[in-house]
Amino acid sequence: MALVVTSDERAELERRMRSRKSRAEDVRRARVILMLANGDSFATIGTAIGCYPTYIVRWKQRFEAERVAGLRAKYRGQPPTVRTPALEARVLAKTRQKPSDGSTHWTTRKLADVLGISHMRVARVWRRAGYQPHRFERYMLSDDPQFEAKAADVIGLYLNPPQHAVVVAVDEKTAIQALDRLDPVLPLSPGRAERHGFEYYRHGTLSLYAALNTKTGEVIGQTVPRHTSAAFVEFLGELVAAHPRRELHVIVDNLSAHKTKVVDAFLAEHRQVRLHFTPTYASWLNQVELWFNRIERDLLARGIFTSLPDLARKIRRYITRYNENPKPIRWTYSNPSHRITTDSADTVH
Repeated sequence: MALVVTSDERAELERRMRSRKSRAEDVRRARVILMLANGDSFATIGTAIGCYPTYIVRWKQRFEAERVAGLRAKYRGQPPTVRTPALEARVLAKTRQKPSDGSTHWTTRKLADVLGISHMRVARVWRRAGYQPHRFERYMLSDDPQFEAKAADVIGLYLNPPQHAVVVAVDEKTAIQALDRLDPVLPLSPGRAERHGFEYYRHGTLSLYAALNTKTGEVIGQTVPRHTSAAFVEFLGELVAAHPRRELHVIVDNLSAHKTKVVDAFLAEHRQVRLHFTPTYASWLNQVELWFNRIERDLLARGIFTSLPDLARKIRRYITRYNENPKPIRWTYSNPSHRITTDSADTVH
């Protein structure tokens, strides 16, 4: 038996179906009632609208009890929040405060619960402001009282090196582990990354001395069992042999092994060699650190080494291949007159 509707009710239901501003669910309910009024079966309505018989029964009973007013949802959902400058300022101000539950940072849902707004609204405000509370970065502040003078010395070597001299950035990468995987490596395949087993065997560690020629980008490397002052002096001898009769400026950090009596004796015998020390806690001024990042990414992080000699051999091979097409690091300093004066930079010549 067809559902009985008045002409006014039919007009209202048809208006809702034609309206482009009505919610999709309101249109769907109106269509169910009209099809019932036309005598369509539950099976026909379910196929046309894509709903279950329980859905049809529910809204048929609501309509019979309350007529058109019964087609309104009992729960209208959370009222939409309107983005205003005041709301965004409130979100950002709260984000900079610590959560009261003892956690270290906010999540979108946690902050949304406190402010009584949608978590997607919080996410959009954070995205516009560039906030990422789940991330943090570390920094190290140099306490060197001669920071500006030392930094100017190093930067001066990069920007305007002494004529006919060789400038090399030297450092040691310590405790490189020779890790051998106990399980076979599964190669990458479509949709799946290369996979390494969790278990490994340690064959020991070694250190790598590296000198980056700041003009050509070439690297001289030497592996040693431990980084000691004697090993550093031996490496300096390698640099002198590689650049005979050339003035040699060596940029190093403040490691104690670089300032021993053995090093002083070597410098006294080789007057053409001069050490330039970066400020304390400012090894980022040493260009060879960028090359260390490269070899770590290309070889050491995922490499498989069956012994210490195997690790040393693969490091030497990597350096040899790298030197076939070396590229110097394009070091720039946008405003040498700001904090680090050009006068202090000129003192390196």
